[in-house]
Amino acid sequence: MTSASLNEIARAMVQPGKGILAADESTGTIKRRFDAIGVENTEENRRQYRGALFATEDIGDYISGVILFEETLTQAHDDDTTFVEKMRSQGVIPGIKVDKSTHPLAGAPGEVITEGLDGLRDRLETYKGQGAEFTKWRAVINIGKDIPSDNAINANAHALARYAALVQEVGLVPIVEPEVMMDGDHSIDRCFEVTEKTLLRTFDELLSQNVALEDMVLKPNMVLSGKDAQNRASAAEVAEQTVNCFLRSVPAAVPGIAFLSGGQGDEEATVNLDAIVKYAKSVNAPWQLTYSYGRGLQAAPQQAWLGKAENVPAAQKAFQERGRANAAAREGRYVA
Repeated sequence: MTSASLNEIARAMVQPGKGILAADESTGTIKRRFDAIGVENTEENRRQYRGALFATEDIGDYISGVILFEETLTQAHDDDTTFVEKMRSQGVIPGIKVDKSTHPLAGAPGEVITEGLDGLRDRLETYKGQGAEFTKWRAVINIGKDIPSDNAINANAHALARYAALVQEVGLVPIVEPEVMMDGDHSIDRCFEVTEKTLLRTFDELLSQNVALEDMVLKPNMVLSGKDAQNRASAAEVAEQTVNCFLRSVPAAVPGIAFLSGGQGDEEATVNLDAIVKYAKSVNAPWQLTYSYGRGLQAAPQQAWLGKAENVPAAQKAFQERGRANAAAREGRYVA
């Protein structure tokens, strides 16, 4: 049985013409981004950068929601308007990453498990009180020699379902993110096989733990060739393989699928999304298909910003351009 309010939020997150900004980089991850542009990784610089993105004019035209990092949820702009208040004023839904990142999985060399379930119920209540309306938890599945193991897929699927059940219990919408990594030289067929197996196991766990599929959003990888594969698949093949894989593994009850960019270049992620949406329409796929990009939306603004206040307008313009490009791709009408 589904809750109308959670279902409404989930549907708003994947509404036509918009996508989700992933601005939930951990302090360590954003340090790598800042190091690349010569900016010191301080809390104030993180606040200034993210605040510039959230204050971009007309952000609500192409962004439905923003996934925040814990420190960002309570931060404010220079005029003391909180980030959450600013987002809501533009029709953008605030959310938060709640996992505690990946750690080595015992007995499974080369594989990881996402931690953060301990104390999660109390943290969720706090985040909800601070204005979050949805959450995100990422699981990582690596492809390599003799991996992924059933152990890794099962453990991560179980954790994703436990997380999602807790989130819905508190009255928030969970983004469920099982990411099959594109690192490696594997073929697109191998990615299809692992993605299908991961999704089937994840939904089996979600159903066994009474998660309402109508009240969640799926954030998966596209079905892609490995980053180091000799002959990487075209956008047309990515689209066909991705949609066909999901038709075999994702229930129609799920309101929407928000693809992650997963290490793709900006243009690659946009072109692939456009092709996926076009193919999905041709076969009457049952879900809304959109994007939830981090680097795919932020790489250009970061290069324009460079940590300088005078560059904020240029960074915001770059963010607008990336947002509008992906909003067009999300409708299947992107022109490169």
